[in-house]
Amino acid sequence: MSKAASNIFQFENEIEWEDQGNGIQRQVFGYNDQIMLVKAKFEKGAIGTLHQHPHTQVTYVRGGAFEATIGSEIRVIKDGDGFYVPPNVLHGVVCLEAGTLVDAFTPMRDDFI
Repeated sequence: MSKAASNIFQFENEIEWEDQGNGIQRQVFGYNDQIMLVKAKFEKGAIGTLHQHPHTQVTYVRGGAFEATIGSEIRVIKDGDGFYVPPNVLHGVVCLEAGTLVDAFTPMRDDFI
């Protein structure tokens, strides 16, 4: 695991959006080895493909609507809602209305740096 850490303050207009393809962009905000905050912006119809990882994840919906799959459960979540993903549980989203997800991971996602 890295010994990386972000700047103390992060300003949205100073962090470049990374194009993830297929209508998804990502901004990496504050992090250290133990935690990471990431924003993911989705265009309508974009798919966050089903995947799993060893990190615990908590996600907050900041605009838009998404069909979220976590394990065997599928729910529609909207602005102001959120979800929790335990480590190694299959999960993904389909964007129903353009919006942004704010993800917190522990430990940090080395693959995002």
